Amino acid sequence: MIPVRRTTIALRPDQSRVLIRPFTPGDEERTRGILTRILSFPEAEAALLMEEVLAAFGTRHPGISAVFGERFAQLRYLLPPGANLSAARKLLIGSYFVCEYSLESAALFNPSIVPHPDQTGLPPGVLRFILSLRATGEGHLSSITFRTGTIDAGGHVEVDEAKGNLSEPRQTPTSAYEKALFARKLQELGLTCDFTRGVLDRLGEVFGMADLRREVDSGLERPASAEAALAMGHAADGILRLGYSNYEVQFRENQDLSERIIFPASPSQRNGIEDARFVRFQNDDGTREYYATFTAYDGRTVMPELMETSDFLRFRFITLNGPAAQNKGMALFPRKVNGLYAMLSRMDNENLYLVQSDNVHFWFEAKPVLKPEFPWETVQLGNCGSPIETDAGWLVLSHGVGPMRQYAIGAFLLDKDDPSRVIGRLREPLLRPTESERRGYVPNVVYTCGALLHGGQLILPYAYADHATSFASITLADVLAAME
Repeated sequence: MIPVRRTTIALRPDQSRVLIRPFTPGDEERTRGILTRILSFPEAEAALLMEEVLAAFGTRHPGISAVFGERFAQLRYLLPPGANLSAARKLLIGSYFVCEYSLESAALFNPSIVPHPDQTGLPPGVLRFILSLRATGEGHLSSITFRTGTIDAGGHVEVDEAKGNLSEPRQTPTSAYEKALFARKLQELGLTCDFTRGVLDRLGEVFGMADLRREVDSGLERPASAEAALAMGHAADGILRLGYSNYEVQFRENQDLSERIIFPASPSQRNGIEDARFVRFQNDDGTREYYATFTAYDGRTVMPELMETSDFLRFRFITLNGPAAQNKGMALFPRKVNGLYAMLSRMDNENLYLVQSDNVHFWFEAKPVLKPEFPWETVQLGNCGSPIETDAGWLVLSHGVGPMRQYAIGAFLLDKDDPSRVIGRLREPLLRPTESERRGYVPNVVYTCGALLHGGQLILPYAYADHATSFASITLADVLAAME
């Protein structure tokens, strides 16, 4: 039995962590009716109402007046022409069409941990880390939230207190799309046709979202039969969805990392961003950046996608394409292997595969690596985050599902030069749910989306019962010695 040291840390859902979100009470007809009623308020009453709203929510959300003003600007087109409104009434209109959303009211789970890009000002042997977490709120909608903390030379973990002034970043379409790459993505998605080819032909080798929209609109204005117009409309929807699914967000520099929330923003993410597996990736030139594979869910389809950042202030979101980019649980290796990007995948929902590519956006042929063998993983086997490089090989944490749909965390070892070859495997799990960890949103589950090594210790953040998050540490030498 490998000694596992559980900590007393418990990161539980906090219903007081709320985010201001747009509120749309219905279709445009209903919205116009609400606006008409707000316009009927006497001016003194409107001003008093606005004072009451600011008194109730202003201290909870610094800068809330700007949020009201932005929301009003989004709805201005629904107002009667020539409406002359006071500043207070404009803000009041905005306040009726936003709401507080408790982003982690149901769960705070499935953590991933990476070294922080800023390691300055620390005592010797101490590592600062970033922890990403899946936060789930009303409607089972999942987003990504962050915490920071430190690990000392002895493996002791401390997590910094989370701040409460939550906000979303500014979102913009990708600043520049490369035509060749965009065309390749269209082809992989089965969207190449006369209409999309015509749109791309009219664009430059590098273009922006405004250029794409202009040429799509131009193509739709061309005369066509009813049948052709319908096909053009489907193609236009597809090419624009691809454009909007590749976007960037920018947080404010003065925000604490725990205040930065990545909320679903693209059509493919409409029902949630799930299980981000962050990894610090080393490029061929020695520079580093952070990638995270995650699951986008639109209510019907599960899609693996990718985000990248160098500073956790600006994030770029990228679609993953190719026949091997499917299902859940893709995890990127922390560097190229034999000149190629490498990814672990559970593309058939049961077994683990290795996929390699010369382009991080495209994933094609997959090689089977591991299948369920032991009773605790009979239902399915998957990775629990990106492989960790050790002198002995690539250490991979795995999850298995056994009787009563109980999840457990295990580990195996891949050859350093040929990661399709398994050279070691634990027969028994590292971590099973304890009695106190069984109860929660989804009973009998322990799960992680990534661990790290520090001072010979495997630092393992893990979620229990799809509800809350804790930490454990295991000596790396003990794990390797137990491998068969």
